[in-house]
Amino acid sequence: MTRIRALAGDITTIRADAIVNAANSRLAGGGGVDGAIHQAGGPSILAECSTWVRANGPLPTGEAMMTGAGNLPSQRVIHTVGPIWGDQDLETSHRLLAACYRSSLDLADRSGSRSIAFPNISTGVYGFPKWLAAVIAVGTVRKWVGQSRSSLDEVTFVSFNEENERLYSELL
Repeated sequence: MTRIRALAGDITTIRADAIVNAANSRLAGGGGVDGAIHQAGGPSILAECSTWVRANGPLPTGEAMMTGAGNLPSQRVIHTVGPIWGDQDLETSHRLLAACYRSSLDLADRSGSRSIAFPNISTGVYGFPKWLAAVIAVGTVRKWVGQSRSSLDEVTFVSFNEENERLYSELL
């Protein structure tokens, strides 16, 4: 049975087989979680991302791709692009954010990961309301875990602050 938990901390220090990066579609690094992962992981992550984008074009919102983890304590980084709040209607925003979690979980499972850690996707500069994002994230992960025959032992929601961690803990 897959354990689902929440904690406050820095996702770049988490020991998980895979950590998820809330990336931009160009996979070019940026601010927030994205910038922190690229900075802590070192240049090999950006090099892999750049190679992927040259071959495939920008990563569409809701989809995911994977790189090595560079200097991070995880084994791999799964990059996913969340929706920007206000760029589409509520139903589409909900669907795209849920797709980020599903596509990341699918990729982690296919890679043989036993553990995955998620940040609060789209809640920073992309402006998604934190409480709604938490409801979508927890609901999507629970549904995926309940319907899959995954090798994942643990899914962790890592929030940069205690306020966000409380949202996830209350839902779990």
